[in-house]
Amino acid sequence: MKIPDMKREKCESLEQVREHIDALDQALIEMIATRQFYVDQAVRFKRNAEDVQSPERVQQVINKVRQQAIDVGTNPDLVETLYREMIQHFIQRELKEIRP
Repeated sequence: MKIPDMKREKCESLEQVREHIDALDQALIEMIATRQFYVDQAVRFKRNAEDVQSPERVQQVINKVRQQAIDVGTNPDLVETLYREMIQHFIQRELKEIRP
C-alpha cells in the first residue's frame, strides 16, 4: 500500500505556512496511530521477546526509511532517529503483551 504523494505549494504568508504545518502534524499523528494499530496486530503472530525485538527487522526498516528519506530529499539521520524512537516505543508496547 502506498500513501499518495503530498501536494507541495508555495505559501504567500506565515499564516498559510502554519496552516499547512498544522495539517501535516494532524496527518502524521493519524499515520502514527495507524502504524500502532498494525503493530498491535503483529504481536499476535510473535511468540517471544526475541520475535518482538527482532534486530534484523529493525535494521531492515531503518535501511528502508533512510533510503526513502534520501529519495525525497530530507535528512536520513533525522528520519532514522525518529524511527528508532518510534520502534523502541512499539517494542516496549509489544513486550508488555508477550510478558505477563
